[in-house]
Amino acid sequence: MKKILIPTDFSETSMNAIKYAMELFKYDKSEFTIMNAFADEVYKNTKEMRREDFEEYKEICQRNIDRKLNKEILEMLEISPNPRHKYNYVSRFGSLVDEANEIVNKESIDVVVMGTKGETNDRNITFGSNTLQVIKYVKCPVLAVPVEYNEGSPQNILFPTDYMIPFKRRELKLLSTLAMSFVATINFLYISDFKGMSHRQLDNRSFLDCCFTDNKCSFLQVPEKDITETVNETIANQKVDMLVMVNQRHSYLENILYNSTIEKIGLQIKIPFLVLQNLYR
Repeated sequence: MKKILIPTDFSETSMNAIKYAMELFKYDKSEFTIMNAFADEVYKNTKEMRREDFEEYKEICQRNIDRKLNKEILEMLEISPNPRHKYNYVSRFGSLVDEANEIVNKESIDVVVMGTKGETNDRNITFGSNTLQVIKYVKCPVLAVPVEYNEGSPQNILFPTDYMIPFKRRELKLLSTLAMSFVATINFLYISDFKGMSHRQLDNRSFLDCCFTDNKCSFLQVPEKDITETVNETIANQKVDMLVMVNQRHSYLENILYNSTIEKIGLQIKIPFLVLQNLYR
């Protein structure tokens, strides 16, 4: 059974991510848990409040959030009364990253799905602050879905890699089963001027071959130096409908996530973006 965690702020972006997740896993026996972490909202609205009033406000806030979560579950059932799917909800008084990580570890979540941006939906940024924090710190694959994206199933998946990172079998299996469900092609893109590969790269490439024996795959090399520009151009020119990258220490993705402000991230992502986490779990 697939286990999917979906943080929600009850925005259009969140509901779009929920709909995409239900469609993406429509062939799988799946358990969806939608969650809302509401500590930041409570603290923001109770700065001048007495402690006893604070506790009462927190309880009222949680009841309101539970009602909203239950309403979203009913909407999910109406959209997709899929007998393979089970829907749950949970409200947590804590930070989004901490509460998401706790649920990921306790429930052995396979993937976290959320919108690329939250309630504010600023068109000038690639990721909202909550999404960026989840991608950076939650120890589980994260699928970020743009609010404008409402296409059907993935057919052409782009996976840029330099083959230097040792992949995790569990996370590659997630990608493999997703691609097989829709007979999608996974295009591995190696961006480098060097024709040969090191022994490390060859071993990691062989590991990919073993993990994707049942998938349609292509292995491409582009002799370019600007990774961001090449990824953006490939997405635009090859009709890519899902981008996959790996987040690990010293990786290209870590570099742009940790060393750039949200506004300066150069990846122009208008398609679902699956981040595989090579983090200890």
